[in-house]
Amino acid sequence: MRQLKVYTSLWAMQPHDQTGVKLPFDQVAEMVAEAGYDGLAIDLGASDVATAHRVRPHLEANGLTPLIVAFPKEVEGFRDTLEMAKDFGSPFVDVIGQVMPLSIPEMEPIIRRWIEMSNRVGVPIQFETHRNCITNDLFVTLQLLDLIPDMRVCADLSHYVVDREFWFPLSEGDLGLISRILKRSDSFQGRVASRQQIQLQLDFPQHQKWVELFKGWWREGLADWRFRNPSGDCIFLCELGPPEYAMTGPDSMEMSNRWEEALQIKQWVTDIWEELGGDG
Repeated sequence: MRQLKVYTSLWAMQPHDQTGVKLPFDQVAEMVAEAGYDGLAIDLGASDVATAHRVRPHLEANGLTPLIVAFPKEVEGFRDTLEMAKDFGSPFVDVIGQVMPLSIPEMEPIIRRWIEMSNRVGVPIQFETHRNCITNDLFVTLQLLDLIPDMRVCADLSHYVVDREFWFPLSEGDLGLISRILKRSDSFQGRVASRQQIQLQLDFPQHQKWVELFKGWWREGLADWRFRNPSGDCIFLCELGPPEYAMTGPDSMEMSNRWEEALQIKQWVTDIWEELGGDG
């Protein structure tokens, strides 16, 4: 049986909207569960292992599944994170690798070593398409995917829209490059970007062309995931970050309500999933 599981991020909940209020972890977990999310991603770049352990009982009390997002700064040290993720019951580890050699021949053994560790520990890993990490560049990532058949991806396409400064409308060639990423993606993240901004307000009229582009990519990614997977959970993470990801005005206040926007993305993705055939 196939199921869509929608998560949000602890990082996105600190604070969760433009009030600037950071809720205690018990209230965060209750709020996330009541909104119908299935899990909460714990970003070890924005927090730390100690924070993850403090959050864990609140997730368990509210029936939320933790998802570990790792930023490994050394190759062998990644094993400890994998062991922790296995103990937490994370469905996979989202890797934003901070070991960043300059050449593909230097990158390849690092990716292969992390995959080997993952297999030994028994926790899947996915390499997030993200700036300032080993998958920083779209072209490099595509070459790594060609070299390493076992390399799987968590698609946060916002980073590549900014990284490549894609003109709108995108060319058929550029759309084809993104399709190659989606075909290797086992999970997806929700944020809308433009060629110059990593996180756009969803209801501004000038942003609608980018909103529709991303909704199309999410549909394409979910459809391809369903084609490749007759069973299992497809995880979609709504990840609308606080400032400076979120744009602010001259009063330093955010220009939109990220909590409401995340719920909007959640609804869009749920609707797309149902249109594609739903669970089952």
